[in-house]
Amino acid sequence: MDNPQLRFRWDPKPASILEELRGFDAFGKRTLVQTDPCPGRPDGVLRLTNEFWTARQRQASSLHEVSYRACFKPQLPRFFIDRLTKPGEIVYDPFMGRGTTPLEAALAGRQPWGADISPLSRLMLAPRLDPPPLDAVRQRLESLDLESPARDEPEDLLAFYHPGTLRAVCRLREYLLDRGDALDGIDAWIRMVALNRLTGHSPGFFSVYTLPPNQATSVRAQRKINEKRAQVPPPRDVRALILRKSRSLMSDFSGDGAEAADALSTLRDAGAGARLLTAPADSLPDLPLGSVSLVVTSPPFLDIVDYAGDNWLRCWFCGVDATSVPITKLRDAGDWELFIGRVLGVLRQLLKPDGHVAFEVGEVRKGSVSLEEAVLRAGVSAGLKPVLVMVNSQNFTKTANCWGVDNNSGGTNSNRIVLFAKG
Repeated sequence: MDNPQLRFRWDPKPASILEELRGFDAFGKRTLVQTDPCPGRPDGVLRLTNEFWTARQRQASSLHEVSYRACFKPQLPRFFIDRLTKPGEIVYDPFMGRGTTPLEAALAGRQPWGADISPLSRLMLAPRLDPPPLDAVRQRLESLDLESPARDEPEDLLAFYHPGTLRAVCRLREYLLDRGDALDGIDAWIRMVALNRLTGHSPGFFSVYTLPPNQATSVRAQRKINEKRAQVPPPRDVRALILRKSRSLMSDFSGDGAEAADALSTLRDAGAGARLLTAPADSLPDLPLGSVSLVVTSPPFLDIVDYAGDNWLRCWFCGVDATSVPITKLRDAGDWELFIGRVLGVLRQLLKPDGHVAFEVGEVRKGSVSLEEAVLRAGVSAGLKPVLVMVNSQNFTKTANCWGVDNNSGGTNSNRIVLFAKG
């Protein structure tokens, strides 16, 4: 049976983004233009390959420097925010993770909306949309008693922490949980920073040397790491580390300069209109339909990342039952495509008539599964109109080197974005 959603008039809006990417050479390379098959379009859809933003680390706002598994660079959402939205318009991410898209939207003076099935996402993002004064953070930390015995100091966690550090972590956890609804912006900031200092592979974290801070290994695996490295968890100053990380996160907004003050004002003004939900991406959220100008997002890539396993310690710290968070983790490519189709159908309802979706995926299973092809099919079936497929091709990134992944193959370090228009 003929599907009317597969028959649409090709009319890219705005046409300038297609023209710009064809001639893009900001990093000294010319764009490679190819044509990919596309459902409903006999002429296919253009695939544009180039280096479209910097591969260098830490080239965005200091507020982005929190750790989360499989997050993309802030330059990715900013590329589309600058080209497809105006100040004050709404930018949304239904898989917001650490909040890269909403935060970058707020920094650009757009309204940040986001959702994620994990309650940790909102806790990690909301405080960075309204950072408290550093002195207020210092004073709050100094007021806390982190030395008295905690009600619960799990012995298993001594695999990660010195006994004194474990006590401080548990006391801080109890203070935050006991505050409940009375938690203010300073407490929320301290919790967010602590979530990003729980474990890591340098003295800047509360723990002994372990995996990179975007994932937490099990107690059993950590004991093996300790034995192999002949290491014992050293004492850490929890207050000092939280303050140190806070200073780093706020570094772009410190000082008395007008530029920093203006940037902070823009962030807070935009953040005041934030809508941050804990909700599944494939169900219609409690948001007004037809209001979103741009979606920039990246879904879970089949079964590549164990989000629940990576965040078990963060969930413990926040009093969240990690096993109760129904994170989507699909092994079958067909099931994944159906899930993405439901997500894109929801996004189409949220978009304004001239809105766009920039949907980022990566290569999985050594390139044997092309997720962008599945996204194209799912998007067309959902009634969206493909504008282009964009591949950001770069040299090794820090993450790729860390995990020994070949550049742009065999992993998720290469960015592949399918850009859709609603109408």
